[in-house]
Amino acid sequence: MIQAVLFDLDQTLLDRTSSLEKFLEWQINTLTLVPLSQQQNFIQRFITLDANGTVWKDKVYAQLIQEFQISKITVQALLTSYIEDFNKFCVAFQSVDSVLDRLVKADFSLGLISNGRSPFQERNFQALGVDTLFSSIIVSEAVGLRKPDPKIFQLACRQLELMPEQCIFVGDNEVVDIVGAKSVGMHAILFDPEQKVISTQADHRVKSFKDILSILKIK
Repeated sequence: MIQAVLFDLDQTLLDRTSSLEKFLEWQINTLTLVPLSQQQNFIQRFITLDANGTVWKDKVYAQLIQEFQISKITVQALLTSYIEDFNKFCVAFQSVDSVLDRLVKADFSLGLISNGRSPFQERNFQALGVDTLFSSIIVSEAVGLRKPDPKIFQLACRQLELMPEQCIFVGDNEVVDIVGAKSVGMHAILFDPEQKVISTQADHRVKSFKDILSILKIK
């Protein structure tokens, strides 16, 4: 019987793409990085180089400075701005708040397992305003483990005082989230709003957060 629902952060709870676009628009205008005519090119190039958060931003900004011939600001200044200000633009996917609230009211425990830097990821998560609902919050750098390593999923189970088979994990990445969770015996839900994944090992695939309630038979 499922007693806990665990979540990935980026592109699962956090609409990272929308958040990143909002942040970059602000950063470009605040620091006057490129002319208005080049803003969208800069944003799209950043998103490409960022590779869904897998490339740290010092490398991304160094490449952008070279490509857009930016001379009046350093990589470190841009990186500092990213670290300190990104959380101000973090937005959740539609219905995240209401679904999490319903899960808690239905007596499910909640957990977070996110690959990323600490305390950067914790601040992004807190910006969504749902962190107080969670009984376990794990960021990879803080614990020295990364998904899909089974040990990070097992750590979450210990914190929740549950067996893996009593937990279901929700994430957007088939290998990192789904395969990782399944490797320890968790159930798994692939969050795939654009239906991009053709094949998956997930037990379920959802387009909307509200679909999670149906899977767990919450009316």
